[in-house]
Amino acid sequence: MKVHIIKWRSIESFVVNNARSRASFEKFKEAVKAADWESIHDVKKTFGSADVIDNNRLVFNVGGNNYRLICSYWFGPKMIHLYVKWIGTHADYSKLCKQNLQYTVDDFKE
Repeated sequence: MKVHIIKWRSIESFVVNNARSRASFEKFKEAVKAADWESIHDVKKTFGSADVIDNNRLVFNVGGNNYRLICSYWFGPKMIHLYVKWIGTHADYSKLCKQNLQYTVDDFKE
């Protein structure tokens, strides 16, 4: 199934404020656009360093582990939906984890 990233604009905003991340997130976007996932195992085939965490969340290592992207996910009947919850540097992610916020953070609520 194809993948739909919800809140892609939040990634674009991050890239504007972190210009060095542009190429890494473009590569991530292209990989997602080409993805054909049926299960979480397929996600791991595309992104071997992705981690599944509680609350139906995935953590993607982007740009050689320089950036982290937390998304919740839902496998719908025709499409997989990734909901962007948080974006930051590896160092920022480490700080988030020290507070156990990686499971609940949602910087991009409507």
